[in-house]
Amino acid sequence: MTNYISFPGLGIDEFSVKEVAFSIFGRDVAWYGVIITVGIILACAYVLNRAKYYEGIKEDDVLDLALYIIPLSIIGARLYYVLTSLDQYDSLKEAIAIWEGGLAIYGAVIGGAITALVFCVIKKIKVLKMYDMLVPAVMIGQIVGRWGNFVNAEAHGGVTDIFIRMGIRSKTMAEAIYVHPTFLYESMWNLIGFLLINAFYRKKRYHGQIFFMYMTWYGFGRFLIEGLRTDSLYVGPFRISQVIGLVSFVVGLAFLLLFYLKKERQPILEKEKTAITKEEYKRKVKKNGKDN
Repeated sequence: MTNYISFPGLGIDEFSVKEVAFSIFGRDVAWYGVIITVGIILACAYVLNRAKYYEGIKEDDVLDLALYIIPLSIIGARLYYVLTSLDQYDSLKEAIAIWEGGLAIYGAVIGGAITALVFCVIKKIKVLKMYDMLVPAVMIGQIVGRWGNFVNAEAHGGVTDIFIRMGIRSKTMAEAIYVHPTFLYESMWNLIGFLLINAFYRKKRYHGQIFFMYMTWYGFGRFLIEGLRTDSLYVGPFRISQVIGLVSFVVGLAFLLLFYLKKERQPILEKEKTAITKEEYKRKVKKNGKDN
């Protein structure tokens, strides 16, 4: 399928975007899947960097976690979507047909969080320490992944005439409709949040601070942006993602305030910072003649 996109307020005339990137053995590979894969790769690279140079978590443990967290997060994303859209499916076969589309980011986050929790308990790694390392990577996935919605001309808002409006037209449409590009709003919101949180990372005072900042930032943004969308998942009269966004914002902010106001904070002791800087790592490798 081909979609025709434009941003007239930005001076960008209509151009075509194909949903299919290429085919392998007769099966189409969608741009959505390619973009999600790129996001996963970048997220893994970020976590490996944080594990090696700051958090003191073994690279092998990170790679082992990736083997579990990636597929289980995808399953979580699909399960969340299906459970909130049961009326769309008449059989189990349709429910598991993930290649037909239908993923929800909150399901991926919840599935990944549970997987990381179980992994940390087994490996005896501090859970909040791991969460701090993972959530900026999640934001990378969200920043990149939302552009899959752009290719599919989906996850957009209602009709508008604001300067950043996005025109959408298919081959069967005589004229384009102009809508809020909510995929772009969320991608940019996450990009700003990632830059702020990543800049603050080395200044964190306790394990979990980065995680609570993510909950607060993303929850607030998603609560606002979800209200503009026309394809929200509902539970009764409520937009479920908007409700979860609001709860995430309130819970994250509550924990941030709690730790800030608490006299006996939980600072990260210098002796606990077992990871080394990039410069120290390079000197160590040069001295020993190998990567240890």
